[in-house]
Amino acid sequence: MQARGTEAKELTVLTHVYDLLLWLIPATGRFPKNQRYLLGERLENLMLDILDLLISARYSKAKADVLKSCNLKLEQFRYLLRLCKDLRLLDLRRYEYAAGRVEDIGRQVGGWQKQQTGR
Repeated sequence: MQARGTEAKELTVLTHVYDLLLWLIPATGRFPKNQRYLLGERLENLMLDILDLLISARYSKAKADVLKSCNLKLEQFRYLLRLCKDLRLLDLRRYEYAAGRVEDIGRQVGGWQKQQTGR
């Protein structure tokens, strides 16, 4: 029974990252051309890396290491997102939306990571 609960949590975090990517790609497309290819592309690539890491963790036996890497990428994403807000590439409403989603994803990854260290 517990394995199904774990699998549902894994699927939930993957869905949340996927949904954030669906929002992020058009949002970074609105960046000015000189920043779209620097910050916009970097944000997109970090979130794609996070998705890749979570998929890898789902099928890996050494989940804790993969989830640690995922947490590092999430922190990098947070800083770049904040930079985009400070440069006014994202308005406050969009920034708050994205930051809230990232915090939610971070909590889920942290919980998954905690669960792995308990094993």
